[in-house]
Formats: sequence, C-alpha cells, structure tokens
Amino acid sequence: MVGLFKSDSVPYKPLFSTPRSLPVKLLCVTAAFYLIYAARSLLPSPSHLLSSQPHPRNTCPPQAWASGEWVPKSPPTSRTDFNKSEDAYEFLGFQGCASNREVYWHLGADNERLYDRFPAVASWKWSPPADQCQVEDLNPDLLVRDLVEQGGWLLIGDSVTENHFFSLSCLLFPHVRATPDYVANPYFDRGWPQNLYLNPSSPLVSKLKFPAGFDIETTPLVTFRRIDLLYEPAALDALYKSLHPDSALATKGGSLFSDEATWNLSPSEYVKIFTSPLPLGNYATMVVSTGGHWTTTLFEGLKDSSLPKDGIQNVVAFFAETMDAWAREVQALLDEANKEERGRGRLGRSRRAPRQVVVRAYLPGHEDCHDYRAPLQEYTPGRWGWYNWNQIGDFNHKFEEVLAGDKYPNVHFLPIDRPALLRPDAHSAGDCLHIMSGAGVLEGWTHYIWHYVTAEVPARLRRRT
Repeated sequence: MVGLFKSDSVPYKPLFSTPRSLPVKLLCVTAAFYLIYAARSLLPSPSHLLSSQPHPRNTCPPQAWASGEWVPKSPPTSRTDFNKSEDAYEFLGFQGCASNREVYWHLGADNERLYDRFPAVASWKWSPPADQCQVEDLNPDLLVRDLVEQGGWLLIGDSVTENHFFSLSCLLFPHVRATPDYVANPYFDRGWPQNLYLNPSSPLVSKLKFPAGFDIETTPLVTFRRIDLLYEPAALDALYKSLHPDSALATKGGSLFSDEATWNLSPSEYVKIFTSPLPLGNYATMVVSTGGHWTTTLFEGLKDSSLPKDGIQNVVAFFAETMDAWAREVQALLDEANKEERGRGRLGRSRRAPRQVVVRAYLPGHEDCHDYRAPLQEYTPGRWGWYNWNQIGDFNHKFEEVLAGDKYPNVHFLPIDRPALLRPDAHSAGDCLHIMSGAGVLEGWTHYIWHYVTAEVPARLRRRT
C-alpha cells in the first residue's frame, strides 16, 4: 500500500499519466480507490491485532534449544551506577513486578556486596542453533493473549519454581496483578497459592477474545503451588513399602522421612485444580519440576553412611519408581477429566488448548556462585558435591526415561536445564541454588515452554491425526 502514495522525497507523478478518454480515466480512478478501500478493510484493526495473529509453525525440539549458547546483548540501561535495591527494575529491564513477595531477593538486589553484577548480569541472551531452531521472539503481549484465550499455566514445584512465578509477574507487568498481597499480610504460609490475574486496566483487555465464563477477577492466568515432592510423605511411605515389602521399613515399620519441613499435595488434589472449569480455572499447561528436596537428609530412611554420599543413589532409585507411579496417575487423571468434559459436551466447544503437562528438568546450584560475573562455556559439577547437586542430572535422567515414548501422551519431559547450568552468575544474592529474575534464565524457561505448548505440541497432535 505504501507504493500507492507519493513520497515527499521523490518527484510527484500522476498515477495515470497516459492519455485516456475521460470515461476511462474516471473508471481507473474509481478502481484505484476501490482497491485502496478493499486493502484497508482487510487489514486487522489495532483493537483486534492480538487475536488475529496465529503462531508460526516453527520447530525447535528441547534438546536443540538446550544446545545453544549465551551471547552478549545490550543491557537494558546505559547506567552503570547501581546504588540501591530499587535500581533493579531499570537495570533488569522491568517496568515493575506484580508479585510483592520478597521482591529484592527475587531480583538479586538485596546484598550490596553484589551490586557490581549489574548491568552485566542482564546483558546476555540465550541463542539456540539457527539451523535447528526457529522460535518466535518472546512477546509478553502475545503470551498474555495465549494465557487468556488458549489457557493458563499451573506451576507445580518448590521454591525454584516460585522463582519462575515471580519472573512471570515481572515479565507480564503491568498487564497482570498478583495475589496474595504479602505487604498487607506477610504471614501467608509458603503453601498458599500465588496467582496472576489479568489486570482490568491493561490496554490488552479490549484486544482479547475471552472464553465463555472467563472472569477477570477470578480466573487466573498463572498459579504457583508449592509442592516439593509431587506426593505427600505418607503416600510415599506407602508406595515404598508396597514396592519393597521385604525392606526393613516395610517389616519393622517407620518412615522414610526426617522432620525436615516440606510442602506437598497429592496429584489428585493439584490435577483437580488443573482441570477445574471456568471461571475458577482455565489452565491448559501444568509445569512441573522436582528434585531439590530428594536428599538423604529428608529421606533419612534411605540414608546409608557406608555408601558414597550417604547412599544418595538409594534416593535416586526410589525417585525413578515414584515418577513412574506419578506419570501413570497423572495421565489417568487427565484422561478421566477429558472423559467427563466430553460427556458434558464441554470439550468440543472449548477454545482452550488440549491440556498438557510439561516437566522441566531440575537444576543444581553452583558452588561459590557469587564469584562469577559471566556465563560459562561448559558446565562442570561442583568440587565438593554440596547437597544433592551433583546427582541432579541422575534425577533428571530417570524422569526423562519414565516419560520417553508415547506411553504418557499428555506428559512431556523438557531437558532444558543447560542454559541455567551455564549461569553461575545468575543466582540470587543469598544462596547458590535459587535464580534471580531478569538475568535471562527464568525468562528463557518461559520463552521455551511457551514455544513448546504453542508449536511443538500442536505439531505432535497433527502427526497423530
């Protein structure tokens, strides 16, 4: 259309300069105006632009995504004088964050000794190999659209998954609001649900196509539930004894667990949340991650001081058995929920994407992480083997084996831990396990999971039909 209008930088020439009879000229002018009108009428109006853009059919398998590298990018600000915690928003490129729980801890800005990390810590971008990956750029507006129109995310995991939730609250700000309000009431238990809702004042509201029954006030876009082990301890005790009837725990009684605190729900409880109908739920993706609490200090019934690392491989072996039982149970619960919806006639009418569970590979911490100021080229396990960090790869491998193939068609393993393994500089300022928002690691999880559920999963479904 630009070519139909004259530019001030070139001499003006009439559109129709060849001598014609007047009726012919009139006909041509009329036709030209009709073409302009028709072309303009076919263009999407700004108020419906979000809803009219389908996702391109790009491809990038998780293994390919994880094989990339961190490349330098321009920092979000030209400033270099990071002087106070409040500077974190500008230095990390956030307008703000919807969640107000432990804000500066999540932003890595609660320790003056580490202020020198800024702005370099936010000056890296994950780049997957171009010959294997075509991935749509991360667009917060389009992500909000998908969370509303195709279905929200339910995040299930420990405090590292809470890091992911907080990052989303910053990435999607100001289009979302968060609950609960930890400033007004800082005493909410860690197991309390945290939610992101569409902000009624967001300019995106007028551009979205809301599913029938969607309520801005009560339908979450993202929910985080603190669930460390994916099962309650009593259920894990029962599972272990049923699988190992000749073990001392089964024959003499007792529990696998010490008195170390954890937060947990049963799969039936959180899958019920995941499959709850509008307006209370509109979830299409459940993001799961576990591994950090599978230690010999918590699972003291599996501890064996005569074995390396106090018998951590006993815990790894039971983890594999547990994840096999978990995958069977979760797939069965999803099948039952789909059957019930189909029976009520709701499944075919829903615009929500088919429900999927994605398991994000867990990640270890980095020993002496605060000594680093740039990404690594290659990851090497820690020298001292703190906690269960050097066995996290074993836990991930076991979970990936369980989910290999098509046995559990709605449960997918995403081995996308390598970007985080290469970022010892991106940890929170208070420890070397948790990840700060804005450094690109957590935002990379969001980017790839969004790609996976909007591009890779639909491609799989097309191949099955």
